[in-house]
Formats: sequence, C-alpha cells, structure tokens
Amino acid sequence: MRFSKIGATLCLLAVALPALAQEAAIRKNLGERIPQLLKIDEVSKSPMPGLYEIRVNGTDIFYTDAEGNFLIQGSLIDTRARRNLTEERVEKLSAVSFDSLPLKDAFTIVRGNGKRKLAVFEDPNCGYCKRFERDLQSVNNITIHMFLYPILGPDSVEKSRSIWCAKDPGRAWQDYMLRDQAPSGAMVPGCDVDAIARNVALGRKHRISGTPTLIFADGSRVPGAIRAAQVEKYLADAN
Repeated sequence: MRFSKIGATLCLLAVALPALAQEAAIRKNLGERIPQLLKIDEVSKSPMPGLYEIRVNGTDIFYTDAEGNFLIQGSLIDTRARRNLTEERVEKLSAVSFDSLPLKDAFTIVRGNGKRKLAVFEDPNCGYCKRFERDLQSVNNITIHMFLYPILGPDSVEKSRSIWCAKDPGRAWQDYMLRDQAPSGAMVPGCDVDAIARNVALGRKHRISGTPTLIFADGSRVPGAIRAAQVEKYLADAN
C-alpha cells in the first residue's frame, strides 16, 4: 500500500511539474514582450486543445499558445454548443456574492410578496436608469435593494444625498425617476451621507463602470437597462 501511494504521488508530480514549467514560460515570455501583462492573475488550459487562457485585472481574458509566442484577444466560441465561452467565463468571474452586499447602504422597495431579490446600482442622472425603472414597474413579487451610485458628476452626488436622506427614500427615488419630481423637504436628522461614498467605493471594487447594473440572488451580474421580460428570466434562473 505504501509503495502504491508513492507511485501515485510520483505520477502526479510527473504531470504537475511540466505544467508548472509551461506556465512559468508563458508568464516569462509574455511579461518580457508585453510589459502590461507582467501581473497575470492566472494561467489555465482553455477548452480548446493547445490554447491557454490568460486572466489579468481580475476579469480580462486573453488566450495564448503553450510558449506565449502569440496572444489572442477576443471571444472563444464553442461552435457545436453555440456558446460564447469567453463571455460565460467573464460572467462567472464578475459574479458578486449577494449575501456580501452591505444592504444597510441601500434602501428597499418591496412589491407583492417580495420573495425574489434584486440589487441595483443606479445614478439619478442616468437616462438608461430612468428607462429601466419604468420597465421595472411591471415586475411583481420582488424585493429591490437600491444602491445609489452617483458616477456621472457632482450633481448626481447631491441628488443621491437628497434622495437617500428623504423620509421615504424609496418614494423619493420613484418620484424623481418616474415623475421627474425633485426631492423636497428637510433631510432626516443624522442621515449617514457617507453611505453614498461607500457605495461608490463598493462599485469600484467590483468594477461596476456603468448604470444601471443589476445583481441577482445567485450572484450573476447584468449591466445595462434590460427589459422586464429579461429581468423575469434572470429572477427565475436565480431562484
């Protein structure tokens, strides 16, 4: 039994050592020839024989050969399954744990039984967000955690603070986004306006570069103002 374990270990080493040497060669060659790729997060085999995936900056995907002599930027398509493997990989890498979101820095809107969950990052000055909000009105039985994410300038920050510090932030948000009614009245005493800055820092951490950005209960992230039917599909998949 002891010798069989030793043999198995040696077999694993025989496979692992060439793979490590190959990865080292890829990192060395690409790092020397393309300095921007000095900090490679991960090197792994792609589904295509002889092609290796290079991951940098968290979610940026490139492909190379076994020695790093060639670099490919673009999508790897599985023609038999008709799947964009690169897109699927980026979506997986971009996923955000819903349970890790600081919900105390968001206000909540509940419709129907509220069983389905959705987190949204939006800027009050974002035209696409306003279109998305109109479509979202037809989605029922949902709890929406709204993270104000003012990235379009100082006016967005001021409006976000006014909405966040309103007596009813959810109503103030919908009044502005759906009816173009600016928040009015005094702010709630002791309102934690630092929550807005924390939201911006959180979004940058997760590389959220545009609004709206949607995060579903299963961690999947969807950028852009998708239609209500698409929201329904993602909600169904997430639950």
